[in-house]
Amino acid sequence: MTLVVAASTTVYAQSSGKLMGTITNSKTGETITGVTVRILGTSRGGSSDVSGKYSIPALPAGKYTVEYIYIGYSTKQVTEVEIKANDLTNLDIVLDNSEGQVLDQVVVTGSFKKESIGALYSQQKNSALISDGISSEQIRRSPDKNTSEALRRVSGTTIQDNKFVIVRGLSDRYNVAMMDGSVLPSTEANRRAFSFDIIPAALIDKITISKTATPDLPADFAGGAVQISTKDIPDRNFISFGLGYGYNSASTFKDFLQTKKNVQNYLGFDDGSSQLAKNFPSRADVDGQLSQKWQRLALKSLPNDFGIQTKSALPSQTYQFSLGRVKQYEDNSRFGALFSVNYRNSQNILPNIERNWFTYDYRDQQYKFSTNLGALANFGYTFGKNKITWKNLYNRTYDNTYTERFGTDGSSSSINKFYAFDLMQKSLFKSTLDGEHVLSDKNDKIKWTASWSNIGNNQPNQTKINYQKHEDYANDPSVPYLANLTTVGKANSRLFADLNENIFSGEASYSTPLNFLSAPSTLKAGLGSQFRKRNFDARFVGFELNTLAITGDEQTRILQLAPDQIFSPTLIDQNVYKFGEVKGDGDIYNAKSLSSFGYLMMDQKFADKFRIVYGLRVENYNVEVDALRILSGNIEKSVDDTKLDFLPSVNMTYSLTPKTNIRASYYRTLARPEFRELAPFSFYDFENMGMIIGNEK
Repeated sequence: MTLVVAASTTVYAQSSGKLMGTITNSKTGETITGVTVRILGTSRGGSSDVSGKYSIPALPAGKYTVEYIYIGYSTKQVTEVEIKANDLTNLDIVLDNSEGQVLDQVVVTGSFKKESIGALYSQQKNSALISDGISSEQIRRSPDKNTSEALRRVSGTTIQDNKFVIVRGLSDRYNVAMMDGSVLPSTEANRRAFSFDIIPAALIDKITISKTATPDLPADFAGGAVQISTKDIPDRNFISFGLGYGYNSASTFKDFLQTKKNVQNYLGFDDGSSQLAKNFPSRADVDGQLSQKWQRLALKSLPNDFGIQTKSALPSQTYQFSLGRVKQYEDNSRFGALFSVNYRNSQNILPNIERNWFTYDYRDQQYKFSTNLGALANFGYTFGKNKITWKNLYNRTYDNTYTERFGTDGSSSSINKFYAFDLMQKSLFKSTLDGEHVLSDKNDKIKWTASWSNIGNNQPNQTKINYQKHEDYANDPSVPYLANLTTVGKANSRLFADLNENIFSGEASYSTPLNFLSAPSTLKAGLGSQFRKRNFDARFVGFELNTLAITGDEQTRILQLAPDQIFSPTLIDQNVYKFGEVKGDGDIYNAKSLSSFGYLMMDQKFADKFRIVYGLRVENYNVEVDALRILSGNIEKSVDDTKLDFLPSVNMTYSLTPKTNIRASYYRTLARPEFRELAPFSFYDFENMGMIIGNEK
């Protein structure tokens, strides 16, 4: 059972009411720029910007009739629009084409409530492809704290491990995550996946999951494209504080086993004690045969913090601070800034995890200590028919997991006790600059975006210690469990791994409305490129029992020692251990890829009932992987591949009734291998109990 208690306080710096909304075309769902908005009976008014949004501040409390006028569309009047003091009224509007009638003779009148509901239906109905989503208004009314929780509310999606999204039954490997128009990097070192729990829900403008493809979407997905839009220009000035506490009946206030923690760990940082020392022997030093003295110094420099403390697991804690500022000028231009800092800590116990695979019969007790620290800074400026935004996101995650495993291995007829210590530190920074410009009264649009992302993944001192004895002595306490330290392998060594990846991307598109085949249409063309570069370095080092220096009885005594005693400096000084390192192809790999694309698409509507969106996307993709080879000791070319793909798509919609659509789609997308899947690097996956290696072929 999980119980969540949350509280928040929002202070608005606003002395009067405000009316805001977005104006869209009832048939295509596209936003309309330059719509005149008037508050009848007053001199107040405004117009919609390049994103179709309008804002009329400082309205006295009361009820008004609001009029919307635009050439080529029927004028619309909305009655009973209530403005409250110190509050924001959101009114989204859909306008109908006037079909060639005299405009001042076509006035459509509706109430505030009906127009609000109608705008929501119109947005869902007019989607060009098969998609689902959730708006900021729906998120605001929910208790969701982060994006992964919000995604649970979207039909056809499942959330795995409280952070990874599954679309249409396909795992995160086959989905693409996007934020503010550009692709997000993977937050995981060994697979393609994005951890959606790092983005606070309060900062989301909308989430859309596209389940089919159009030419303007990235082609590298098979399940769905998860598109997140964060807020840029706030609706109003505000300061918001939020906090939340969670109680889990399986964890909270139960005995929680962990290594020693400090203040930095609670803030999402490591104090450096888990890293390899700066003077630790290099690969070349090890190849040159280390002296006995240097071996002792190297082993003593390795972290030895395996003492287990028993604490009471605290409730999960979430804190969030947000600040928004917006300035509207006399010429109807607006500048806005949004800042946010969020913090989350959780301590969870996962008892009795079954690991019954092949000849293994194990049970795990897992203790997870997690800290997440994030910050966001977004800026936006809209003027005339132009909009410029700059959006920045930083996130840091500290995951420290301690696992106790007990059970049998039928292949060796042994009973095993494992103690596993796993620390993972991740960081993500993403900065996006984009612009949108309407060039003429015809609504010709140019959109462009430039983005840089950096992701770091540091895994220091991942350690697994295995004590075992033969199953014939399962009930004989006189036969001890002995640590498996006679040799060093990837299953019992210490892993120190570091990954750094940069992604640079840019895209520009042009769209124009036209009449094609006697049907109202929109032609859109675009081109862009994405460059990725990754550097990875891993070392497997460990303690190997020096069987020539100690007797059999002494070996037995030492191998019975607990994890916090068995690697003591005293034993190292007595030459009980030798330094060991396991080397393999791909322990160092450098990878890069360049994807260049162009597309052309047409959006047409025939006889108000039938809509077709079709086009072609062309992508040229090159990937290169350079990996360390053990035999030569050099970094050599492992993969160098170039592909040119033509990717057509057709999305058809038939409006059976005003509220019912029938959709059909055909499209071709790709499932490209990730860098990790191509690199020859291999490691032992403790949870899945098997070796994982990339496929260069």
